[in-house]
Amino acid sequence: MHYNTRLPLLLLSATLLLGLSNNTNAQTQHNIVLFLIDDLGWSDLACQGSSYYQTPHIDRLASQGVRFTDAYAACAVCTPTRAAIMTGKYPARILMTEWLPSGRWNPKAKLREGRFLRDLPREEFTLAEALRAAGYRTGHFGKWHLGTETFGMPEHHGFDINVGGNPHGNPGNYFYPYNGTWKIPTTNQKATWSVLKGGHPGEYLTDRLTDDAVNFIRQSQADEKPFFLYFPHYGVHTPIQAKEEVTAKYAAIPKIEQQGIPAYAAMVESIDDSVGKIQKTLEKLGLVDNTVVIFTSDNGGFWKATSNAPLRANKGAYYEGGIRVPLIIRWPGETRDGHVERTPSTSSDLYPTCLTAAGLPLLPNQHQDGVDLSPLLDGQGTIADRSLFWHYPHYNNHPSSVPSSVIRKGYWKLIQSYDPEGLELYNLNNDLAESTNLVSSRPAITAALMKELEAWKLSVGAEKMLPNPDYKSVPLKK
Repeated sequence: MHYNTRLPLLLLSATLLLGLSNNTNAQTQHNIVLFLIDDLGWSDLACQGSSYYQTPHIDRLASQGVRFTDAYAACAVCTPTRAAIMTGKYPARILMTEWLPSGRWNPKAKLREGRFLRDLPREEFTLAEALRAAGYRTGHFGKWHLGTETFGMPEHHGFDINVGGNPHGNPGNYFYPYNGTWKIPTTNQKATWSVLKGGHPGEYLTDRLTDDAVNFIRQSQADEKPFFLYFPHYGVHTPIQAKEEVTAKYAAIPKIEQQGIPAYAAMVESIDDSVGKIQKTLEKLGLVDNTVVIFTSDNGGFWKATSNAPLRANKGAYYEGGIRVPLIIRWPGETRDGHVERTPSTSSDLYPTCLTAAGLPLLPNQHQDGVDLSPLLDGQGTIADRSLFWHYPHYNNHPSSVPSSVIRKGYWKLIQSYDPEGLELYNLNNDLAESTNLVSSRPAITAALMKELEAWKLSVGAEKMLPNPDYKSVPLKK
């Protein structure tokens, strides 16, 4: 069985609500703002070392909080990472291992892909549901990408308000009226749709979502309710569309100094403006000291838009460039300003961390694969040593991407690929670029990591990739 039954969690949510109604210490119920940027690479911020991208507001957030250097997305593509954030579980545990609405497996492939679900299971007690049960006003602004309109939308998973969320992975168009086309997987048909209703000529999606999020914060304060603002921006995902005047600024920079294409850099700047506007709103309303802000990405940068150097590869791959992401947490009274934290973390950790920010008890039967990161925020505490895991039993079209399972334990990282079959072992402490495969020279470490990885896959019920009986190999040319 891949997930827990819902009833015990619903009973627990009622208990939490009753307990908090008698809690007079409002400071334990921090407001929470969670920014999830789409396809933002690990190196795509000034505070992460970029000399090209201009991100002063995000940099300021990092200077006021903690910046995690070894933060990871739960998957190298978007939907599974979003599922991990909402559930606190590895994607393999809940069969949410592929982006939606992906098509069926390729009948010509060597292996049959693992099964996966098309909607986030209703049985999961999401982060939004846990916070709403405790009296929070919950708002979703931006990309959902976790299910269909029937029963898989934000409003079905704990959000009071949904602005812009639908089943699709990109907005079609970043400019009003946001009309775009979507190619239906496995067919030649195209669907036309719009990510938002209303607006005005010249309106830019990132700005529009930010304005709506600001209104959500203001209304929450007026209602005297703590709020959970989940802000999964569509940016900086394709289509690469940005404001002309901002694009021109980056195009004027000599090509040799450009880390990515100018329009992408302009999209990053618009995301930075959004973060700045939210921070300014919190300051104006006197909410800064009681609001936890989290900023992260759902996977590595897209290879056509940016360079992930010094990391290897890109979105879709299980080298560091595909899964290592920025993570910044500002928690007034808890974070040591400007602290740089090197303890590895993953997307599933955000669920229990947010529960602690809300003054709530942890729900270990729900967020089985996440740990509370708050002990790390002052630079003095620690969390228990653990291994991190990934499982992607699918094919995709991103360069360097192959079906893979991965374990990181300490500085060691083992990649098990299925097609082509192979093992790769890297020491990330002295080989961040993953340039030297140590499988042959470190057989004992390879065997120990492989044993642990296989045991983990069995424990979470990870889908296997089986031989495809219809596969016909292509004879080698003589």
